[in-house]
Amino acid sequence: MSSITHMVTFTLYVGKDTPEAESFLQESQTALEAIPGVEQFQVFRQVSEKNEFDYSFSMVFANQAAYDAYNNHPVHVQYVAERWEKEVSRFQEIDLIQHTT
Repeated sequence: MSSITHMVTFTLYVGKDTPEAESFLQESQTALEAIPGVEQFQVFRQVSEKNEFDYSFSMVFANQAAYDAYNNHPVHVQYVAERWEKEVSRFQEIDLIQHTT
C-alpha cells in the first residue's frame, strides 16, 4: 500500500496572523511531529482568497497502520481534546494516497 498524506485545513478562533495563532501553530507542530510515524510535518498559511480556511497542516504516514497509531496515540488524543476542539473554529480533513496508473 502507498503512503498516506494527511492534510487538515482550518481556521482559528483567535484569527489569522495573531500572536496567539503563531503560538498555536508552533506548539501544534512540536507536539504532533514528535508522535511516532509522523513524517514530513509541514505548516502552511493560506494565501488564496478562494479558500475559506487560514492554515493547514500536512503530514505523511508510511501506511494505514502508522496513520491509525497516530490517531490513537495518547498525545494526539489529548491534543485534540485540549487544543484542537477548543481553538479551531472550523476545519476540513483530507487523507490521500498517490494515484498510480
